Amino acid sequence: MRKGIWYAIGAYVIWGLFPVYWKWLQEIDALQLLCHRVVWSFLMLYTAIVLARQWTEFASVTRSPRVVGVYSVAAVLIAVNWLVYIWAVNAGYVIETSLGYFIAPLLNVLMGVIFLRERLRPWQWASVALATAGVLYLTFVYGALPWIALTIAFTFGVYGMVKKAAPLGSLHGLTLETGTLLLPALGYLIYCDQATRGAFLHAGALLDVLMIGAGLVTIAPLLLFASAVRRIPLSHMGLLLYIAPTLQFLLGVLVYREAFPYSRFVGYCLVWISLAVFAVDGLLGRRAHALTAETHRA
Repeated sequence: MRKGIWYAIGAYVIWGLFPVYWKWLQEIDALQLLCHRVVWSFLMLYTAIVLARQWTEFASVTRSPRVVGVYSVAAVLIAVNWLVYIWAVNAGYVIETSLGYFIAPLLNVLMGVIFLRERLRPWQWASVALATAGVLYLTFVYGALPWIALTIAFTFGVYGMVKKAAPLGSLHGLTLETGTLLLPALGYLIYCDQATRGAFLHAGALLDVLMIGAGLVTIAPLLLFASAVRRIPLSHMGLLLYIAPTLQFLLGVLVYREAFPYSRFVGYCLVWISLAVFAVDGLLGRRAHALTAETHRA
């Protein structure tokens, strides 16, 4: 179990430090970076499947229209998420991207109520209400909806719901997702190169290596996450989840010196309090369930 916790921490720390990586590539436009992320991720994942001698198995599942359809939807959602995230980081909105990942779990809960008819306990409703109040307050302070945070939270939340219905494992699933996006990504990169706007092989060796590395930094935390999920309870994963947005928030405030006036701090506090309420309620609920189970066994 200890190894699983370290795998989870490793995955969330890498995700939390993502802004540093994309800042190194900020002179390249976000759409090109997204396309490089897709292309190099697919090539690395495809190579892993071939080396693992799973190509026949992978090819057979891709013949199912239902499987391809599910992963095509997932691919579009994660592409939008990645694009908005990369653009926002390099445009100086690291703090707002962290807000998106703070509220994503609560949005997942709300979508479970709406689409899966799940029931919430009173304190869970209070948590959702506090988060909603925080977003509405930030909307008032900004003078507009915090669309970056909401887009990241919504696409990530719906992506998670789609993946729940997805039948493939993490390796085959991500390969199919990136494979779905491969041709459009390659087409855009070729277009940029012909229009003399392409960055690859024209921006220097270091940036070329970093663009290729976008595939590795995409795959590595996902593999760590998949290994962690198999070893530790989901309750532990849920508590560790907030490592990533916390690191992103700290990077935005302390390293990149983004503006964070007191007025915005109030809105973020409402979101953080809602998360604390949700976490404590979940912990107490699991303990009560465990005690009930022990009583029945006795």
